[in-house]
Amino acid sequence: MTHRLTPGTTALLTLAPLLWAGNVIVGRMVHEMVPPILFNFLRWAVALLILLPLAGPVFRRNSGLWQHWRRYALLGLLGVGLFNGFQYLALQTSTPINVTLVATGLPVWMMLTGRLFFGVPISPYQIAGATLSISGVLLVLVRGDLSHLNELRLVAGDIFMMLASIAWSFYSWLLMRTPEPAAIRANWASFLLAQVAFGTVWSGLFAAGEWAVSGARVEWNTTLALALLYVAVGPAVIAFRCWGVGVQQAGPGISAFFINFTPLFAAVMSSAFLGETPHGYHAFAFMLIVAGIVVSSRRRHP
Repeated sequence: MTHRLTPGTTALLTLAPLLWAGNVIVGRMVHEMVPPILFNFLRWAVALLILLPLAGPVFRRNSGLWQHWRRYALLGLLGVGLFNGFQYLALQTSTPINVTLVATGLPVWMMLTGRLFFGVPISPYQIAGATLSISGVLLVLVRGDLSHLNELRLVAGDIFMMLASIAWSFYSWLLMRTPEPAAIRANWASFLLAQVAFGTVWSGLFAAGEWAVSGARVEWNTTLALALLYVAVGPAVIAFRCWGVGVQQAGPGISAFFINFTPLFAAVMSSAFLGETPHGYHAFAFMLIVAGIVVSSRRRHP
């Protein structure tokens, strides 16, 4: 299949990071109104209701979902339950700019996960790229002051976002390793719903545990309702659809570069909506991370 980057594909691959950046902004805006794990559960429960009319037949006996339920349960755990749950936990103590910049170290985790758990070799270009990307993430973690290397200041949110990135790297490799049943592969909504159904169950279990431990309360208001609607429709459904089509048209190699628009969009949105002005080290860290991805993609092992 020939991959081409057309204006339409560019728009799709740019819209997805824009919506995902909005997700972390909204998550930060409502972090005092609702517990983070419960917010994640509510988000995917609404997304589940949206996807049901589009892909309800996926629950039929012959769809392939139940024959491969362990696979979709694992994908739902990693991609919906853990990745998104850790991300909202990160936003309790870290800023949207830091969260998205730490997340752009994902290619490094992808490389390490592939090598250690899936036997995929690492090229010298990937090692050089990883060094650059890790430098960028480290710059964010020390808040731009390299004199703090000996007393690295990791807030809980930074650690949670690293855990989220590790969960997503395992999710991505598992996604690539096993082909989908034909009935599910034929419909993007069926593929997403198969994961969301199990992911919502995992998120509900985690939210119940959070509720039992913390006893936190929800401050229901118009802002929270609109935020919930946005994160369910935009980042959960529309962004996944745009990203899926964009990757099919442009290929995963080119598409990977677009994910790095997320911290740029988050920085602009943070300034506009949260009054969190980006610092110079954010821009430098972003350039290091992008440079690392460019270098690591120069050569690929078959």
